[in-house]
Amino acid sequence: MLPTEPPRQRLIVNMPPGAAQKPLPALEQINAEIFTLTYGSIVRQLISDFEDLEEVNKQLETMGYNIGIRLVDEFLAKAKAGRCSSFKETAEIIAKQAFAMFLNIQATVTNWGPDGKECSLVLTDNPLTDFVELPEEYRDLKYCNILCGVIRGALEMVNMDVEVKQVQDMLKGDDCYELRIKLKEHKDEKFPYNDDD
Repeated sequence: MLPTEPPRQRLIVNMPPGAAQKPLPALEQINAEIFTLTYGSIVRQLISDFEDLEEVNKQLETMGYNIGIRLVDEFLAKAKAGRCSSFKETAEIIAKQAFAMFLNIQATVTNWGPDGKECSLVLTDNPLTDFVELPEEYRDLKYCNILCGVIRGALEMVNMDVEVKQVQDMLKGDDCYELRIKLKEHKDEKFPYNDDD
């Protein structure tokens, strides 16, 4: 009898069990290990190309931004989510539906600012960081900064100007991953044509 290999972890995109949301549509699946290792290779290449960790952090955020401005269309088309009436509702949709659809994880929305324009997304699991350990010389690297860019780019496409920064990182010894989102401006929708034209 041949030894059996343990099943490979897969990145599943359906809503995790126990979620109170409607089930999300199935997207193409990729092997989670390939996804994680590919992202790690990209980060490693950026480090060798730029050598300055602050510049690597900027590049990761910019890459995420470019992904986010495209990813929002797929999310809106497949999740069939209606228009959000508030920033609070938008944050909940990101935490419960968008993270579940694309990364098979859920975040918790917490630490709301008194004006309701600032909150934290807290993740206890992050598939980007599987198999990753940060050496001491990379303490200034914001390894998951791509997520900040994705959120900023996606929200910009729905007329929300936000600032997103990484506050806590389990790779640096924190007990969770925390992304802080601050709504700077909610722009009105502008249409290029009037009904009278």
